[in-house]
Amino acid sequence: MTVLLLLLFLFLLVGASALGLTADTRDSADWKPTDDGRRWRSRTC
Repeated sequence: MTVLLLLLFLFLLVGASALGLTADTRDSADWKPTDDGRRWRSRTC
């Protein structure tokens, strides 16, 4: 029963995403560029 509820929840999320009812709330303020997975360091002058 728990597995069925989990699957139902996942299908609801997929359906809402397909209809455009979801939003990405990440603001990426702390994201830094990467180069092949390595953090890119900005240098001042």
